[in-house]
Amino acid sequence: MRVRAIAKRLRVSPQKVRLIADQIRGKNVEQAFDILQYGVQKGAPLVRKVLDSAVANAETNWGADVDELKVEEVYVNEGVRLKRFRARARGRGARITKRTCHVTITVAD
Repeated sequence: MRVRAIAKRLRVSPQKVRLIADQIRGKNVEQAFDILQYGVQKGAPLVRKVLDSAVANAETNWGADVDELKVEEVYVNEGVRLKRFRARARGRGARITKRTCHVTITVAD
């Protein structure tokens, strides 16, 4: 049984979240929660919420045992970019892209 949860348009760059995703991929759910709880990265609490949602989906909808669940897949895709402009010298503007990401976590027993 495979259950997944998706969070879209998280306001953190995908490159930063992929570093966290690589740490929890293939781990037991309990170990993944520990890694995310004590991680100092900006995206760690966001990924933790998605993992919590996936575990709750497995427990509620399929009656899975939480102790046997394992993080099977974690992938981070790029979301929409917010385009902003910053004033520069001589009346010009510099583009600033604020990146977002979509996080998908699949747990299985």
